[in-house]
Amino acid sequence: MSSFILKTFSFIVFSYYVDTANILGLFPHTVRSHHMVFEPFLRRLAERGHNLTVASFFPMQDPPPNIHEISFQGIYEIRLESIDINDFENENILYKVPILGCVAKQILPLQPFANAASKICERLIDLQPLTEALKGHYDLVIVENFMGDCVLGLAYAHGIKAPIVALVSGPRMPWTMERVGAVDNPSYVPIVTSALTSQMSFKERLENTLSSIGIREWYNREILIKERRILEKKFGNIPDLRELGKNMSVMLINSFHVLSGAMPLVPGLVEIGGMHLKTERKPIPKYIERFLNESEHGVVVFSLGSHIKTMSLPKYKEEILINALSKLKQRVIWKYEASGEQGNLIGNILKVRWLPQYELIQHKKVVAYICHGGMLGMTEAVSEGKPMVVIPFFADQHLNAAAAAEAGIASVVSYTDLTEDSLTTALDVVLGEKMVAKARQVSKMWHDRESSPLDTAIFYAERTIRWGHDAKLYSTARDLPFYKLALIDVALAIIFAVVVFLAIIIYLLLKVLKLVIREPKVKVN
Repeated sequence: MSSFILKTFSFIVFSYYVDTANILGLFPHTVRSHHMVFEPFLRRLAERGHNLTVASFFPMQDPPPNIHEISFQGIYEIRLESIDINDFENENILYKVPILGCVAKQILPLQPFANAASKICERLIDLQPLTEALKGHYDLVIVENFMGDCVLGLAYAHGIKAPIVALVSGPRMPWTMERVGAVDNPSYVPIVTSALTSQMSFKERLENTLSSIGIREWYNREILIKERRILEKKFGNIPDLRELGKNMSVMLINSFHVLSGAMPLVPGLVEIGGMHLKTERKPIPKYIERFLNESEHGVVVFSLGSHIKTMSLPKYKEEILINALSKLKQRVIWKYEASGEQGNLIGNILKVRWLPQYELIQHKKVVAYICHGGMLGMTEAVSEGKPMVVIPFFADQHLNAAAAAEAGIASVVSYTDLTEDSLTTALDVVLGEKMVAKARQVSKMWHDRESSPLDTAIFYAERTIRWGHDAKLYSTARDLPFYKLALIDVALAIIFAVVVFLAIIIYLLLKVLKLVIREPKVKVN
């Protein structure tokens, strides 16, 4: 018996044994919600004994002793409650132009990210703590795949040859899939900034194709080429950042097909949607807990996330929201920055300055969620089986909203068309038995996986440490020029062969007809 116990114990120990690795994490983006996805992953790696050096704008609270942090705070403004809703009141007249207006709408709002990428890159190359860290030896590099690849150039310049794992905080970017050779076909894979689904009309496929081409060209010209110039001023010749981007060993995407829809995958493109969801719960403030428990018909949670300044709502829009929400028999908890310390009560609506969002969504009294379409909040709602009303504003929010509606768990109301009637109708649908049941079913499918999202992410990170560049998880499509990938040369060869064949057939038919149908000879007397 003791021998059996010893063997079992030895098996467990060796099954979970992992060599300690030195890991470098580089996160040069200023969006707090993105880092909220990555932090549980970094902490779990530290718990498993790895030594991490993490450079970001968001240092951890109480980091483990084996995480050494480098703070980027102060080199650029952090994007927290920085979006003014008034900016969405008057739509750019260019967006009204058919086809081209749609393409412009996908690209122009992203320009602030390009400006930020250049400024941050300029300051990172001279940041002494980062320079010192880049001189170290690492077994793995972790980066965010978002708006910019300056850190890939920095790693190259300092001779870091470790394999790279890229994290994507939301749906795949247009330049994500091509880096591991996954085909991002615009005929059924909508671009990240669109409101399209996989089912597209001819016009939508045309718009999606042009947007896909346009946004890639914009990314290269407005971000990658500028970052490369900045790097080359300091370090001399740097390869094309698009080529450095192909050195990714694995890309971990914070999405899951149950919500986001199916897409082409290769072994190096792994879905880990829900990785940030924690098992431990923060305490809910007592005044909010009391408001929840006293509700007879349940509570609707309303939050526009950490990026949007809710208090910038125009007065008439705020009245629309209040009028529609006041009709509900349910109570409403609304995250609204300009609220009192104990919240402001307006009828059945409690406005609060801050709320523990996931803890509220998990609460048995919460029956629905009104949101802006951010991936984190929607993931939390899907995980807990709560139907949603989505009011998207920018970036991937329109795509997330469309995907949730296609999955049957959300009703979408555009901000431009937001009226008391449209919101009331959406709430009636979301609180109806049909959508409530569908949200619970989708939640069960969401949790039905081989392993948890965080465990999956850890497995692929440690697998990359074990096998490095020898584990080729990309397809050869990664390195194919477009004419080969799209089989343009093959199509032209087939067309040429068909044309030649038809020409020969026509020529032979004409010859035969000429022999058969001869002009009668005229007899001369």
